[in-house]
Amino acid sequence: MTDIQTPGEVAPGQARSSGPSVQSLLATDTREVPPPLLEESYEYLGSEDIDKDRYLSQEFHRREVEKVWKKTWQMACREEDIPAAGDYIVYDIADISLIVVRTESGAIKAYHNACLHRGTRLCDDTGHAAQLRCPFHGFTWSLNGDLTDVPGRWDFPHVRDADFALPEALTGVWAGYVFVNPDREAVPLATYLGGVDKHLAHYKLEDRFKAVHVAKVVDCNWKVALEAFIESYHVIATHPQLLDYLGDSNTQYDIYTRDDGLPGFNRMITPQATSSPNLGEQLDPQDVLEAMFRDFYPEGIGSFQVPEGGSVRATVAGALRDRLAQVTGADLSGTSDSEILDAIEYFVFPNFVPWAGVGAPLTYRFRPYGNDPDRCVFDIMMLYPLPAGVPKPKAGPIHWLGPDEDFSAAPELNGLAPVFNQDLSNLPKVQRGLKALTKPGVTLADYQEVRIRQFHRDLDAQLGS
Repeated sequence: MTDIQTPGEVAPGQARSSGPSVQSLLATDTREVPPPLLEESYEYLGSEDIDKDRYLSQEFHRREVEKVWKKTWQMACREEDIPAAGDYIVYDIADISLIVVRTESGAIKAYHNACLHRGTRLCDDTGHAAQLRCPFHGFTWSLNGDLTDVPGRWDFPHVRDADFALPEALTGVWAGYVFVNPDREAVPLATYLGGVDKHLAHYKLEDRFKAVHVAKVVDCNWKVALEAFIESYHVIATHPQLLDYLGDSNTQYDIYTRDDGLPGFNRMITPQATSSPNLGEQLDPQDVLEAMFRDFYPEGIGSFQVPEGGSVRATVAGALRDRLAQVTGADLSGTSDSEILDAIEYFVFPNFVPWAGVGAPLTYRFRPYGNDPDRCVFDIMMLYPLPAGVPKPKAGPIHWLGPDEDFSAAPELNGLAPVFNQDLSNLPKVQRGLKALTKPGVTLADYQEVRIRQFHRDLDAQLGS
């Protein structure tokens, strides 16, 4: 099937772009491909518009706080953010604030970030502490959450230590990520994650370390930002410089639903080292190589040539595999071409977007900024492999970009910064445009935007619970 079919020629959701499919490209891989990549799992989810008010309404935001942010598992940090006893990071979302801390025993706990005396915020940002002490009056708790000191204790005969332990949220660790859930009655993290664990186990994300973390407050609803990063349909207009080597409309979209009432997960695999069908004709293999090296191999292409009758994917993957091995020291000799080249991106409800490949080792997170439906926090993390047996270094501090800074102010993003800036330019325009939109909802593609539709189905189910 091709993208020139007219409506009615195929059943809804069955049309596909011209050009090589992801599965046909994987069949030519020079290494063994992880089994999850060989799966396809698409389901047509209808064509109804998505109500625009869910991006704009303060009341809808309030419902999300009560039914989503207070009830679901959310990624708060990486283990390497808090490797030693006393290391902590503060996770804020809407009015919820949690201190995620490593205790003396090595366990990770998450305490609600408020003094039980008069409500003062106990901690800000990240840091290290032997105890948790209120900066206002000095009420103090151990890293295990036990009340240990009350200045002027003689004046508080009514305060019982057992009643003044810091309230906790649930915590769990998966693939090196630390998750929190304010709902003490929630299902265990492993149950919540379901089948995504089976998928991502092949990539051993727990063995990687967070080398980069950039965060910025963006002028749009958190869902607007999230949705911009879980489809490749926007590439043709937003990132036209990528079309020489990115199979944007060849992306494979997979959704995995559940029958136990919990949210599913989804995935997209966008192939690289293959030119976009939107260019009309496939480029010469050497032109594809040179275009990709322009963005991914700043040292230049040197003597790299695609052999006569050879595969551009195998050639580019070989060069990038060697370069990554030199930079990280990790053994990537058995890593598939797809993991080196392709954008393999998963989504776990409500706001966690880990990538599975090695070539683009990204993780995204999206969350409201306070209680403002028109603003959100966008986190970009980069996770790199380590040589076997090498301990993880402690993650560096988050690089917060200011209101007047774009991603070019984060040189650690390397060649990705211009791409993120192109996305950043769209997001406030979407938020403002939604307010001017005269029709009641936004319209989605059947296939290329199915991940967005699944997200909203799961969001509706969560809000109704």
